[in-house]
Amino acid sequence: MTKHEFKIKKPYRDRSWTQINASNSWAIFRIMSEFVDAYEKMNKIGPCISVFGSARTRSNSKHYKMAVELSQRIVEEGYGVITGGGPGIMEAANRGAKKAGGRSVGMNIELPHEQGHNQYIDSDKVINFHYFFVRKVALVKYAQGFVFFPGGFGTMDEVFEVITLVQTKKIDRIPLVFFGKRYWGGLLKWISSTMLNNHHYINEGDLDLFLLTDDVEEAIVYINSFYDQPECTMSPNF
Repeated sequence: MTKHEFKIKKPYRDRSWTQINASNSWAIFRIMSEFVDAYEKMNKIGPCISVFGSARTRSNSKHYKMAVELSQRIVEEGYGVITGGGPGIMEAANRGAKKAGGRSVGMNIELPHEQGHNQYIDSDKVINFHYFFVRKVALVKYAQGFVFFPGGFGTMDEVFEVITLVQTKKIDRIPLVFFGKRYWGGLLKWISSTMLNNHHYINEGDLDLFLLTDDVEEAIVYINSFYDQPECTMSPNF
């Protein structure tokens, strides 16, 4: 094998490129069906706040309990709650919404090592996805705000996706809340010192796009005060 050659991995070496491309073409129909299903269901639900965080958060942890409490308050203020539908912080947020008698939405992703959606999602508001990118569009499109609890790679992906969409004005300015100062503080400090001050890869105003807090009521006031402004409307993003 020369340095310019590469070894084609299975299953590709057992199929022709024509077969592979035909399979990819048919995948478009599944992608379209997931978009249509999500859009049709979410169009009927009304204003919601998307809550993100780790699926590994245990029910006896501080952040789980805070996610329950915050989601209860979100519902009391007239919003529904959207999560990724799984365990951990997602379960906590759906649990809080259910406890307060509000709209509890779960956008569940098919994964090989995780069970189905959590039990606190309204039965008519479970939306299942095969594709992460379709699910992420749905999580963002119908949210009137975002709360980021501590999480791993998946949460980080959602964090920077949303901030990028707001920064580049692909979606309107929207309330972004980082919940957990000890967890998020180091990352946000690195963004300020390294991204902004050392390399100037972001603007100073980008640091004003979000709130960092440990306080449920501060988060609620931040979200509500945003929509008290007459120019801010509760419409789907993009």
